[in-house]
Amino acid sequence: MQRVKVSSQRAAVHKLGDSQMTLSPKFRVAASIQSPSFDSSSESELSLRGEPLIPGLPDDVALNCLLRVPIQSHVSTRSVCKRWHFLFGTKETFFARRKELGFKEPWLFVVGFSRCTGKIQWKVLDLRNLTWHEIPSMPCRDKVCPHGFRSVSLPREGTMFVCGGMVSDSDCPLDLVLKYDMVKNHWTVTSKMITKRSFFGTGVIDGMVYAAGGNSADLFELDSAEVLNPLDGKWQSVSSMVTRMASYDAAVLNGKLLVTEGWLWPFFVSPRGQVYDPRIDQWETMAMGLREGWTGTSVVVYDRLFIVSELERMKMKVYDSVTDSWETICGPELPEEICRPFAVNCYGNRVYVVGRNLHLAVGNIWRSESKFGVRWEVVESPERYGDLTPSHSLVLFA
Repeated sequence: MQRVKVSSQRAAVHKLGDSQMTLSPKFRVAASIQSPSFDSSSESELSLRGEPLIPGLPDDVALNCLLRVPIQSHVSTRSVCKRWHFLFGTKETFFARRKELGFKEPWLFVVGFSRCTGKIQWKVLDLRNLTWHEIPSMPCRDKVCPHGFRSVSLPREGTMFVCGGMVSDSDCPLDLVLKYDMVKNHWTVTSKMITKRSFFGTGVIDGMVYAAGGNSADLFELDSAEVLNPLDGKWQSVSSMVTRMASYDAAVLNGKLLVTEGWLWPFFVSPRGQVYDPRIDQWETMAMGLREGWTGTSVVVYDRLFIVSELERMKMKVYDSVTDSWETICGPELPEEICRPFAVNCYGNRVYVVGRNLHLAVGNIWRSESKFGVRWEVVESPERYGDLTPSHSLVLFA
């Protein structure tokens, strides 16, 4: 196991949206971008078109290089010349240029909450440079339970949605929906859900955001489900679930939404699980082996369902739909530095497991014929995150 240590000295924590890297999370918004061409984005840039971005290189080649400069270096690089100042002066301009030219690099967004105060904070890890950043707080009037809401992402669009939830210290569910845009580094309040719900299942299928089940007031379980079209911001009802249930975990596999209520140890009763097919707008009961072996948090890699088990410290498991059974994959257990509770997500064949204090384990999943295995690396978080516990994690591209 290779350990990658990221100390507070080596990987300072910055505000993602602040060109001066100060404690303010706000942008200094640049002029609106009218064209994908770098030299025609503003009158000021047009006046400098005789000045090369990098002497001796065509501007398109130079821009391709500069858009790879990590955020923590922007303060120093923007002082090189006027054109660099325009490029690095605001993060909105920088990320908009990256989006226009098709740059796609994964960033890990983690919801952490203070074990002392319960305050929710979003922390962002640049997975290429292993530096931590922060984004503005969610615009919530109520103090929200960190586990009750659900978050989903549209990774390629660089946006995510935070839906529903529950007011802390009460059983009052929420229908609030918040949208975050990474390019603008900005939260907006969008159309409310049809039903107030907490602890429910979510997933994105063909760009549509689904929400199903969960708890209503007084922890009464729901069987209703709904779908959000991010293009027009409208929610619509879909078929109700087979039975009422709250959700422990959910996953999207082969174009279907899998929702499980989870497990308790010891297994007094068989856990419930349901599967939704949006093509025919129908729910069905989940296969017994699938729901009984779902003893952790899931990710989908190689079009197969894996779980990072929370039952003691077991190895990762993969589901075989042919035999309706789970198999332990090759490789070591999750590194002991990663303490429960976990927040799990993935990109490509890499699994990101965030544990207490926001220490991160990166698992590289490999495949050999019909066998799977994993190799782990550990990324330690800055000491200032020592009070934080994760509840959710998402991957966005920018």
